[in-house]
Amino acid sequence: MPKKWKVIFITIGRKWFIILIVIIIIVAIYNPIAAIWMSGITLTLFLLSFIPELFFKNKLHKFLKKYYKIEDELIARKFNKPLKKIREALFELSQNQEKKGWLITFLSKQYVFYHQKTIHKFIEFYNKGFNEKEILDSLKDYKLEQRAEIKVIKETLIKLDRLSEREISVKEHKEKQRFL
Repeated sequence: MPKKWKVIFITIGRKWFIILIVIIIIVAIYNPIAAIWMSGITLTLFLLSFIPELFFKNKLHKFLKKYYKIEDELIARKFNKPLKKIREALFELSQNQEKKGWLITFLSKQYVFYHQKTIHKFIEFYNKGFNEKEILDSLKDYKLEQRAEIKVIKETLIKLDRLSEREISVKEHKEKQRFL
């Protein structure tokens, strides 16, 4: 029996807007001023429902800035939110990152956030002619662990036009290192 009530509430929850419109139309027939007030209150409540989402995105962005590298699963645990919601938020942030200092990549079926300092160091080492292994060794302090991360960061930065051509090629850098 409780399952039937649950189904009824879920159905009402899905169709609340249509039910509300019907109620406002019925009230408008008998008392137009009350219908205008109901419409105004409904519109206000609807607009207020977006405020928590805005606070969440700001809180998420401030939280991300504390880490050199953080993965979506850890963010979900820290925020006590479903992984799906965190991934959607990170996806939205990743769509608008052309002019940002930080970087969000998708690697091994998860989103990874890289801090601005990590990206600046990566670009610095890349421009000096370091190869992937040398960049990885240099960025161990920034929590980078795999060569695949270096490749994805490089590809993403190139795709976003944030990575210029190298000042010194890898070959030239190796020759300098050999003669030093």
